[in-house]
Amino acid sequence: MRKQQLSANGPIVSALGLGCMGMSEFYGPIDEMEAVKTLERAVELGVTHFDTADIYGFGHNEELLGKTLKSHRNQLFIATKFGVIRDKNDPLARGVNGHADYVKQSCEGSLKRLGIDTIDLYYVHRIDPLVPIENTMEALAELVQQGKIRYIGLSEASPEVIRRAHAVHPLTAIQTEYSLWSRSPEKEVIPLCQSLGIGFVAYSPIGRGFLSGKIKTTNVLDQTDARRYFPRMQDENFAHNLKIVDLIENFAKTKNCTPTQLCLAWVLAQGDYITAIPGTRHRSYLEENCNAFSINLTPDDISRLSETFPFGYAKGDRYPPGFMVSYGLKE
Repeated sequence: MRKQQLSANGPIVSALGLGCMGMSEFYGPIDEMEAVKTLERAVELGVTHFDTADIYGFGHNEELLGKTLKSHRNQLFIATKFGVIRDKNDPLARGVNGHADYVKQSCEGSLKRLGIDTIDLYYVHRIDPLVPIENTMEALAELVQQGKIRYIGLSEASPEVIRRAHAVHPLTAIQTEYSLWSRSPEKEVIPLCQSLGIGFVAYSPIGRGFLSGKIKTTNVLDQTDARRYFPRMQDENFAHNLKIVDLIENFAKTKNCTPTQLCLAWVLAQGDYITAIPGTRHRSYLEENCNAFSINLTPDDISRLSETFPFGYAKGDRYPPGFMVSYGLKE
C-alpha cells in the first residue's frame, strides 16, 4: 500500500482509504460479519485511512468501526463527519446544521460511538447555508484546542466557503465526489486545494460501483438499494452512461487491469495530495481496489482517459433532486 501526505502540513495516510458507508445501509441488506472481515482485511493490506459519518446507519457505522478497529487504533487514521440531519421516520429526508452547539454535541456523540479520545479528521459533511462557515469553523477550532479532533475538513464545499473556512483555521482535507464521470472539482476546487496545500479526498471514485462494469442492469441491485433512485442510473441516463462503462472496459483491457483499477489509478494520478476512499463491504472488492497501485498509467494514458470523458459527459445529476436541493449542490 502506497503512503502519502494527506496535505502540505498533514499526516501520512494510505493513498487509498476505505469508505465504510455501505457497511451499514444504502446499498441493500447489510452483512455485519462480512463487513467486520473486510475492515480487518483492510488493516492487513495496509489501509490506514477509514472514512465514516454519524448519519451512516444512524450511528451504526461509527459503532462498527469503533469495536472492530479498536485493537489497531494507534496505527489508523479515522475520519468522520457531522452536519447532515436525518429522521428515522423518514430516512430519505435531509437537513443540515452547522451551529456551534450542534458541532460540539455531534463530536461528543461520534467520540462515544467510535470509542476513541480524538477524531483524526472531522468533516463538515454539508455546508449549512444559514450559518456563516466562520461560526462553524470557530467551534471546530475549539475542539482542536481541546484535543478532541486533530484535523478539520469540509465535504462538498464551494471555493468561496473553502477560502473563508481556511482563513479561520487551516483545513487539512476537502472531500468531494470525483471520478471519470464526476469531474467538476477540476474546474476550481482541486486547483484551489493545490494552491492552499489542502488535501483532496475523492469519494465515489468508481461512480458508486457503476464504473466497475458490474452493474449492466438495475436488476442486479436490491430493491432497497438507494442507487435505484439516483438519476444517473435511471431510464435513458442509464443507457447513455453504459457507454462510459464500455469505453472504460475496453481501455482497461489494454492495461491488463479491471475497470475499477483503471478508474482508481486515474484518480490517484491527478496530483499531489489527492487520495481516494472507494467504498466496499466485500473483501474481494477491497483486494481488487488495493491492486490498483500495480497499474502504470503513462501521461498519454491519463490524457486519453481525461479527453474521452470530459466534464458533463455523464447524463443525470449526482443525487436525487431532493438531495441536490438539501445539500445545496449545483452539479
